[in-house]
Amino acid sequence: MSNQHSAAEEQGQRHKHEGPRKHIVAFIFSILLTIIAFAMVAAGEINTTFIYIFLVFMALLQVFIQMSFWMHMKDRGHIFPIVGILMGVFVVFTIVIMAEYWAWW
Repeated sequence: MSNQHSAAEEQGQRHKHEGPRKHIVAFIFSILLTIIAFAMVAAGEINTTFIYIFLVFMALLQVFIQMSFWMHMKDRGHIFPIVGILMGVFVVFTIVIMAEYWAWW
């Protein structure tokens, strides 16, 4: 078994371990985003339209952090899951837009 590992290491195919530092930073950043979003809603004196836009922005930022650090979508070799997720997002947005047009007519 050591021959297989040494052959893979020589060819540069060994998986590089990032360590816990990036995961801890991503976790703290996720917690901070959640606290900021909760504080914005709890304040209550801010324009509701601004809060909705801000919450959507915070949610998209949270999704980016979760997918890049926890699901390792930033690594090489994840093109098919990324394409699948993007296609799913496209289908969901299309369904929501079509449902809104259907309800308005």
